[in-house]
Amino acid sequence: MPTLTRRAMICSAACGFAAPAALGQSSAFAAAAARARQMDQLHSLTIVQDGRTVIEDVRRGPSAATPVNVKSVSKSVVSALTGAAIDRGHLPGLGATLGDLAPGLIPPGADPRVTAITVENLLTLQAGLERTSGRNYGAWVNSGNWVAYALSREMVAEPGAVMLYSTGTTHVMGAVLTEVTGRSLLSLARDWLGDPLDIDVPSWARDPQGYYLGGNEMALSPRALARFGEMYRLGGRWQGRQVLPAAWVRDSFTARTRSRWSGLGYGLGWFLGEADGTAYALARGYGGQVVAVVPDRALTVVITSDPTRPARSEGYFGDLQALLERDIIPSAPRA
Repeated sequence: MPTLTRRAMICSAACGFAAPAALGQSSAFAAAAARARQMDQLHSLTIVQDGRTVIEDVRRGPSAATPVNVKSVSKSVVSALTGAAIDRGHLPGLGATLGDLAPGLIPPGADPRVTAITVENLLTLQAGLERTSGRNYGAWVNSGNWVAYALSREMVAEPGAVMLYSTGTTHVMGAVLTEVTGRSLLSLARDWLGDPLDIDVPSWARDPQGYYLGGNEMALSPRALARFGEMYRLGGRWQGRQVLPAAWVRDSFTARTRSRWSGLGYGLGWFLGEADGTAYALARGYGGQVVAVVPDRALTVVITSDPTRPARSEGYFGDLQALLERDIIPSAPRA
């Protein structure tokens, strides 16, 4: 499975986040932008090349500075917060188990193997529990205790054996972060990501016990998403500050499993693919919300889309993946 290489990049003044001239019409990405405009689900396309915004094209929806629902891109945010928690000593590492970290979250009657589920299992969606996404999502969010419901599902695989895409799994990770730090996921996101990146992190949905939903429904603007992606591209740094450990970024971009739907690898909250001989990492949300990080091309791409319409691998998301792999990545020179 591919691993994205780390490159030491230096961000240019203000990291190029001033409004781009003429929306990059003279850039190598103009043709890709024109093709993106033909997609009726797409709301905005942002391309940051070598620290400079070369495309910022908002076709529908609010401005590039307005937070929008990023759906399951939230899973990559929860992963980032987990890396920050490990760096700060709140978690001992990826091998720490639910039984050690937050035994009070485990409901009576849960499969005994639940206690051995690790942080790594949660972030890689390999908890082994029956999924709470897809057709099971409604029953889960209508339950009286989202954490207990997720952890009381049938164990359909051994922990660490297979990827089972499930928002409930990432929600459990978010609840663990709250338990070990004594702080809400919102507070952590604002402190550990919002402040150093200078981005707005609005409040979002909470479960009946008050835990902020981990893995869905967060809102970030396209410009905030671009800074989040650029921070990862730069090995966890932003404007001279180490926001996340470089080793965490490398681990996040190392595939540990694979999606049976898209065929993409999956690391710590990031899908992983390859195009034009270059590895890339992808945060992906329902409807076609995308943050793509391509370190070897000094490239970050953000796409926001209609969050109410599906984006399946054989449909709209497949179109977005083709846009990225065939049009955008090959247009960027190797860094």
